[in-house]
Amino acid sequence: MPVHALAASSTMTSTMAGAAPEQKKWDEALLRRYDTSGPRYTSYPTALSFHDQFTPSDLTQALERSNASQRPLSLYVHIPFCRKICFYCACNKIATKNTALAEPYLSRLDREMVLTARHLDTTRPVKQLHWGGGTPTFLNLNQMGDLIDRLDARFGLSSASDRDYAIEIDPREADVFTLRHLQSLGFNRVSLGVQDLSPLVQKAINRIQPRVLTETLMDEAHRLGFRSLNLDLIYGLPFQTEKSFANTLRQVIELNPARLSVFNYAHMPERFAPQRRINVDDLPGSEEKLAILRTTIEMLTAAGYMHIGMDHFARPDDSLAVAQREGSLQRNFQGYSSHAQCDLIGLGVSAISRVDDVYAQNPSDLARYEAALDQGQLATVRGLRLSDDDLIRRDVIERLMCDMRIDLAAVSQRWNIDAPRYFAPALEHLQSAEQDSLLTRSGDQLSATPMGRLLIRHIAMAFDGGTPHYRLTVTRRTSRSYACWNP
Repeated sequence: MPVHALAASSTMTSTMAGAAPEQKKWDEALLRRYDTSGPRYTSYPTALSFHDQFTPSDLTQALERSNASQRPLSLYVHIPFCRKICFYCACNKIATKNTALAEPYLSRLDREMVLTARHLDTTRPVKQLHWGGGTPTFLNLNQMGDLIDRLDARFGLSSASDRDYAIEIDPREADVFTLRHLQSLGFNRVSLGVQDLSPLVQKAINRIQPRVLTETLMDEAHRLGFRSLNLDLIYGLPFQTEKSFANTLRQVIELNPARLSVFNYAHMPERFAPQRRINVDDLPGSEEKLAILRTTIEMLTAAGYMHIGMDHFARPDDSLAVAQREGSLQRNFQGYSSHAQCDLIGLGVSAISRVDDVYAQNPSDLARYEAALDQGQLATVRGLRLSDDDLIRRDVIERLMCDMRIDLAAVSQRWNIDAPRYFAPALEHLQSAEQDSLLTRSGDQLSATPMGRLLIRHIAMAFDGGTPHYRLTVTRRTSRSYACWNP
């Protein structure tokens, strides 16, 4: 979905690039001048470009084409159920306390696995596995084990030490026995939803979660040897202030997660019904949000975290930070990943696949998803096959989002094009950004500056073909300019 394009922002430090800290002046006027709305580029073209002429047959053909590449697989499984609804949530979810509802869903997931695996060379290694939601820990321990058994039977799961098998956990619904069970199933990464540790904020978003719940799980995960722990935070929630969020950050830093995701809350009650329970007057204003953002990066970088890009932070020895330094970082629908060049298979309601040269998405409606599988066919309802131009632009945008730089000579070689000429309009458009010190150009090398990293989506939008998703336009209003997206 289109969201505010200003990345988490504050005092600039060269720690974002892996160098020693070097304080840069916070330029609030420049950030406001480039205040934008636009895509997060978890895909290119974005999901807004998907169309309903794309069929299950288009997906199966892509699955079969992908076998020739022998690319590793990444499996995403969506568990849509939640016992309670958090008011801020914009995810696809179903509110229920009846865990029995999971059984028919698991049965449909298995049908989808069977239909998908028919078209795949299942000797391809499963490098990544991610369970998201909703709330994956809605499943009981037996159901979790059953789902892993089904995935292993259909695709053949890996025991390799470099696998990334991750699950999103609600600390309110898990304990040390949950973690031990997950470890026995092969998971080696966990992501804990926290959002904010302020009791006032938690009450306003319907997510009461004392610190002790998160701390207990993290302590046990560390003892069990989970490779990486991620905490999710959200800024822009009701009653948040710079001071209150700084207090949350201090506590989070004490917990010492390997990774942090700090997301910008987008208030869209017209699209997401639970958000109607949030009083817009309780939300922090733009000035307060900028102060929160500035404090966030100041505190996290001072604590030794690397700003990976967008809303992700990681310890220097975490695989995300290592992958960025090595140029192998990848961005997909789950955010940043250290495993590049995997074919992503999305399973479950609303899940998105990225296979070969296509995107394919399942329906968001559970009944429609189940009905398709009951008829013995994949549930794909929309998608897109990428043109050569899409593939080239995807490559450039992904490298910008991951590496914060582009080597046009390398792009020319990979795609057998004259990249400077191919992207002449984009390069011309970016001259103003270069003049404003958001990026530098040396020959065929384009690099985002520390300030430019905070506005990387704005830079990436210049390479967006805009057919039919986003077209960047800039208008002057007194001393401020805005980049607007037009679907």
